[in-house]
Amino acid sequence: MTRRHRRPRHRTPSGPDPDGHRHGGRRLSRRVQVRIALSSALTNLIGAVIVFAFAVWVLPSDPIPQEDQVVLANAVGVAIWLPVAVAVGTIWSARTMGPARRWLLEERAPTPEEEVAVLRSPLRVFRVQLTLWFASAVLFSIVNGFISARLISRVGFTVVLGGLSTSAVAYLTTERLMRPVAARALAEGAVERPRLPGVAARQLLAWALGSGVPVLGLVITGILGLAEGTASRVSLSVTMICLGAVVLTVGLWVTVLGARSVSDPVRSVREGLSRVQDGDLEVEIPVYDGSDMGLLQDGFNRMVEGLREQERIRDLFGRHVGAGVARDALDRDMPLGGEVRDVAVLFVDIVGSTRLAVERPPAEVVDVLNRFFSVVVAAVDDHGGWINKFQGDAALAIFGAPDARADPAGSALAAARNLARRLEAEVPDCQAGIGVDAGPAVAGNIGAEERFEYTVIGDPVNAAARLSERAKAVPGRVLASGEAVAAADRREAARWGPGQVVTLRGRDAPTVLHHPAGASAAPRGARAVVDRSDRG
Repeated sequence: MTRRHRRPRHRTPSGPDPDGHRHGGRRLSRRVQVRIALSSALTNLIGAVIVFAFAVWVLPSDPIPQEDQVVLANAVGVAIWLPVAVAVGTIWSARTMGPARRWLLEERAPTPEEEVAVLRSPLRVFRVQLTLWFASAVLFSIVNGFISARLISRVGFTVVLGGLSTSAVAYLTTERLMRPVAARALAEGAVERPRLPGVAARQLLAWALGSGVPVLGLVITGILGLAEGTASRVSLSVTMICLGAVVLTVGLWVTVLGARSVSDPVRSVREGLSRVQDGDLEVEIPVYDGSDMGLLQDGFNRMVEGLREQERIRDLFGRHVGAGVARDALDRDMPLGGEVRDVAVLFVDIVGSTRLAVERPPAEVVDVLNRFFSVVVAAVDDHGGWINKFQGDAALAIFGAPDARADPAGSALAAARNLARRLEAEVPDCQAGIGVDAGPAVAGNIGAEERFEYTVIGDPVNAAARLSERAKAVPGRVLASGEAVAAADRREAARWGPGQVVTLRGRDAPTVLHHPAGASAAPRGARAVVDRSDRG
């Protein structure tokens, strides 16, 4: 029995879901069964006509006085036996394929044994066809033996060789017709070990039964003609031409079917790879083969599933630490420690967050915070920054690290102005103070070897937090330090005006507060003079 590893399979949006794909199993079973029956009947009908023509008219033999009796007896025998054989073969094949169809009829997932039965259904049909052809060889040899003993080998030899080629065509055709059922069965798990003929065995089988057998008949006919010495040159020529035509026709058809059984899975993998190269990681190719080709198809699906998982981890990683940090961590080693970088820092803090948490239900508070932070993230991303931390009701955004920017201060100032406008328009029930500062800071990985995070530490971070607190009391609720405005390009700096001079807590030197042009930086109810109330 084929070893199977049961595991959930990813489904593409356009494909069936894990349970919905079982619906319609009865319809699929009936459709495939009817097609196999019709295909086998047509294949055997054509094979029987060719074998009859060769046995009666084409193969060279000594003249028989009862020639007309031979033709009549075989014609009557074929007319009677062929429908019986086709009916028996159809019913017998349907019964041998019962385990392969039962799970479809019951609209459920197949067991491992039923999956193997699906994969081996073409071989079972091949054995049924071959058995009936051997029985036909015995039957017609006996019938013709009553007319002339010399006909026994002639008829038996023709029927056996014709049956081998016809059964080979029936096997390869059945294998193609069973692909939808095999794909549905193998969708329940992963192929672990091949249990059907591989590529080399299939090619040898196609050659042997499609070309080798007719050529063998050609060789044996020539040997018998030379041994008996009674066949005329014209008779042998006709036999060679007819057998040659059969070799070319049947051999080509069997070779095409055998080649398609290999090329179709390879083509599906190639097309899947092309879609993956184009960035489509939702692709999944059907697995309908239990041989090496099935391992190839299932291996491709596993590979894409692994890529999807990696992309999901990469996406989650980027959401947690920022796209730039995630990219650097994945592209190169990120040791502990840091480096001094010129950065700009934007700090945004909600006004009255404590009252918000007290006055509103928790679910509503979470909704407000999510809407608030969505605007913050979008505004920061639009100007090339990244969110380093969410601190309860506040957020810390960095510009210039880990990815260097030509004008980090200008980007941070533009983001602050844009953020203030968007918060007022999109989250009017959640006001916030915004502070911006710029200068040198240490950017790098802080923590232990087992667990660390990328962050920025330095005076600009502390100053931005102090500025955001002061901004809560001024019109527009946006403040920037003189250092940030001085470091920005002229165009952005022109959009900011100086205001009050204060000494921020933790600093000795005074800071000139700047506000967007058109707003006043003076605190509500305070004088625009040096304010040292924050000195700590």
